[in-house]
Amino acid sequence: MATWNSRGLRGSTLEELINHTNELYREKGLALVQKIPTPITPVKIDKENGNISLAYFEKDSTVDYIGVVQGVPVCFDAKECATDTFNMRNIHEHQIAFMRDFEKQQGISFLIIMFTARNDFYYMRFSELEEYIKRISQGHPKNFKYEELSDEYFIKQEQGALVHYLKGLQSDLKER
Repeated sequence: MATWNSRGLRGSTLEELINHTNELYREKGLALVQKIPTPITPVKIDKENGNISLAYFEKDSTVDYIGVVQGVPVCFDAKECATDTFNMRNIHEHQIAFMRDFEKQQGISFLIIMFTARNDFYYMRFSELEEYIKRISQGHPKNFKYEELSDEYFIKQEQGALVHYLKGLQSDLKER
């Protein structure tokens, strides 16, 4: 069974930025998107400060966020990458399966990837993710490079939204 330790907080910076953006979207009546908590069972708790230092995952989580944007159901996962090469092993098969099933129900699935060294954010359409998965099945390395990504889907800070992903969603919807 998988266990959680200090590495379990990877991606928390990006999630804080997205949470702030989602709150702004809610306040403006643009979207209602919530963070889905990962269910864990604590094993070891530091009694002095109450922090969990060891826990196990109760079950595989789905994606980080789920909600609705102007009547459009959305789900997405937030990923951070410290280099210009994103390792596809960071996306788990159960997450891909959930996003695929979500798409079959007429929802929109995507990733938000933060390239931390560049402080750049990218909206990755599910169809783009599927292309990288297909490439791997054809023997390509299990990664993609920053340079391969479409300029149109890089996310900018706008109108107070720190990770203004609605522009990427709008472009994604136009392509469907």
